[in-house]
Amino acid sequence: MSTEFYSFGPYKIDPKEVFYSTALSYAMVNLRPVVPVKRFADLTVEETQDLWLTAQKIGGRLECFHKASSLTFTIQDGPKAGQTVPHVHIHILPRKDGDFERNDEIYDEIDVKENELKEKLNLDKERKDRSLEEMCKEAEEYRSLFV
Repeated sequence: MSTEFYSFGPYKIDPKEVFYSTALSYAMVNLRPVVPVKRFADLTVEETQDLWLTAQKIGGRLECFHKASSLTFTIQDGPKAGQTVPHVHIHILPRKDGDFERNDEIYDEIDVKENELKEKLNLDKERKDRSLEEMCKEAEEYRSLFV
């Protein structure tokens, strides 16, 4: 995907924040593989295959990079599932032994973070959780994993 900027729901993503892309998906720092479709059921077969193959490739590299032993892949599909950005995306979370007392506590933490994000979001403004410099630095590190 060669573009001036990437769209993530109503947000514009600077290409410097993108560290991996295919013709149908892209991965960016913070919220990872993305396809410009609102709901998972709306994806074509090709988009579904590409999304999961991209997540598999990125997950493996991030697991090594973060010296993790496992990965959690999550999709919140629709507002009642906690989806705060109307855009199919997969969260890829490298996991380490003991990162949560009970393994499923990660889902509670995801819910907390999604609710915090929802409260912060103003759909008329571009979201800026971190500085562009911070995000570009992280994307640059991740980009080197795919060279």
